[in-house]
Amino acid sequence: MASIQIRKYKDEDAEVVKEIFTLGMSEHIPSSFMHILKQPPTQMVLMCTFCALLTSSKSFLLPVLAVTLVLAAARQLVVYMFNKYIDTSLKKDLDTITETYLRQKDSCFWVAEYDGRVVGTVACLPNENAPACLELKRASVSHSHRRMGIAKALCRTVADFTRDRGYAAVVLYTSTVQTDAQKLYEHMGYEKIREFLVPKFIAKLMNFTLIEYRLDLQKDTQNN
Repeated sequence: MASIQIRKYKDEDAEVVKEIFTLGMSEHIPSSFMHILKQPPTQMVLMCTFCALLTSSKSFLLPVLAVTLVLAAARQLVVYMFNKYIDTSLKKDLDTITETYLRQKDSCFWVAEYDGRVVGTVACLPNENAPACLELKRASVSHSHRRMGIAKALCRTVADFTRDRGYAAVVLYTSTVQTDAQKLYEHMGYEKIREFLVPKFIAKLMNFTLIEYRLDLQKDTQNN
């Protein structure tokens, strides 16, 4: 029977790691699009567009077509945002994992192997805003290998690494649309610290919110 193995990243893992990250992020496009549709400004624009064109044209066809085009444009905006984020992440650290994580102090990047195949990733490094904490990053598991305990094993690896190096806690950031990730982190003892808007104009316009979570390792040790 195949087993899960967590090991440090190797250079030959580069392409599959990028693929897992890219596919994992792309999965959130539909939920992010629905998030935009639920925002009052979006609903107001759609309603005003429909009513104005219905009044001026005396026809349902034109306003329906216009609303459809607005929705298509909104979805393309979401796709653009995610593609931009993926591209930025690749250039920021996923193209240089060895230099960014493996050669830096108190940093590391791991992959999860199942039956000899890389199916998950996770990393950590010192948090810029909280010197006593390491930040969990790049956690992702391929869709075909979820609900097998791989994500939990990756998170525990980061917690153990952080504890062994004398840090007080692990922090991480996830978006409000990543509900499965939120459930996982809360199940593993992470506490929600705050919610805040992504500091970019388009993200603020769409009310795209991030959540900060923290795992207190002293409390985690006492509970275990």
